[in-house]
Amino acid sequence: MCLDDFTHSRRDFLKLSALLTAGGALPLLGSLQARAAAEPDAPVRIGYLPITDATPLLVAHNNGLFEAEGIRSERPVLLRSWAQVIEAFISGQVNVIHLLSPMTVWARYGSKVPAKVVAWNHVGGSGLTVAPGITEVRQLGGQALAIPFWYSIHNVVVQQLLRDNGLTPVSRPSSPLAANEVNLLVLPPSDMPPALASKRIAGYIVAEPFNALAEELKVGRVQRFTGDIWRNHACCVVFMHEQDLNNRPEWSQKVVNAIVKAQLWTRDNRAEAARLLSRDGANRYTPHAPQVLSRVLAPSAGERQQYLADGAIQHAQWDEQRIDFQPYPFPSYTEELVKRLKDTLIEGDKGFLASLDPQHTARDLVDERFVRNAIASVGGLKAFGLPDSFERSEEFSL
Repeated sequence: MCLDDFTHSRRDFLKLSALLTAGGALPLLGSLQARAAAEPDAPVRIGYLPITDATPLLVAHNNGLFEAEGIRSERPVLLRSWAQVIEAFISGQVNVIHLLSPMTVWARYGSKVPAKVVAWNHVGGSGLTVAPGITEVRQLGGQALAIPFWYSIHNVVVQQLLRDNGLTPVSRPSSPLAANEVNLLVLPPSDMPPALASKRIAGYIVAEPFNALAEELKVGRVQRFTGDIWRNHACCVVFMHEQDLNNRPEWSQKVVNAIVKAQLWTRDNRAEAARLLSRDGANRYTPHAPQVLSRVLAPSAGERQQYLADGAIQHAQWDEQRIDFQPYPFPSYTEELVKRLKDTLIEGDKGFLASLDPQHTARDLVDERFVRNAIASVGGLKAFGLPDSFERSEEFSL
């Protein structure tokens, strides 16, 4: 994609908007049903983007964890946009994906896609990266800031951060901006570092390793980590078809078992995970260099101290990892997410959000049967360094 062709991102968003409507999804859902009838014992088919959010799915495949559970898996399919991920998923070409947590709300309630969240894929793992000369959020006033998608935790968090610093988020690419306005535009993550380097944007907020890549290329600096604003927030979650969850419960349980075990392995083998996900790994899952992924998965103590000094980390007592892994989808997070989405600037139709009840959505969007069993089988939540409780209070602090 040409860096200067920002309209490509808008076309991709419009395509996804068309897919995520009842009418747009209908033909694809027909294809899904046909595939399910023709292949009732389909293997695990993962669709993913080349970001660290996909880590547990890729580790589970690389380490043979699906096969260890007694189920078949195919090589994960690398996709280039969220539109491609959704299209492949709804049509049944893939049956396990990682998806931005707010996008699952849109998919299920905006377009009635019969799918549910079965686990979290990771926590944290994102940041706000700005041009080297920017040292304060308020300096973004009058400039453009890139987000990966309107329905993303990045959009939710950065809008609150902007407002707290006296700035107004807008979506107005062709009009002059006031000094207190920040124009939000959607860009694919891979386009963000070059756009920042060419000064087409003043910053971006996105999943790793694209914040680490800007540091490696010396074209940007991390202003703030999202996990330092919303403690242990989910970013991408595991999304699966209801027909699999209902018609193949044993298979679904084994899929989730493998993903949960992959998260535990990654926590204990961070440097090795960085290598296997990199372009130097045997499966070449991503195009990223090992040293870039290591900044995210296995950062040095010195790097953390620098982030504390720079203010990228302001809640040292939270003891957050740059990216961490735990699978349980806490209902309190989904409830808070729905509340915040209602007050977030989102381009396109968001009317369905008004009628969503946060508590009902947390119960309906998530099927936690399988992840509870999987967590119990590895020793409970304490195996992930958490209190052994399926309840928590959300901490959102700027």
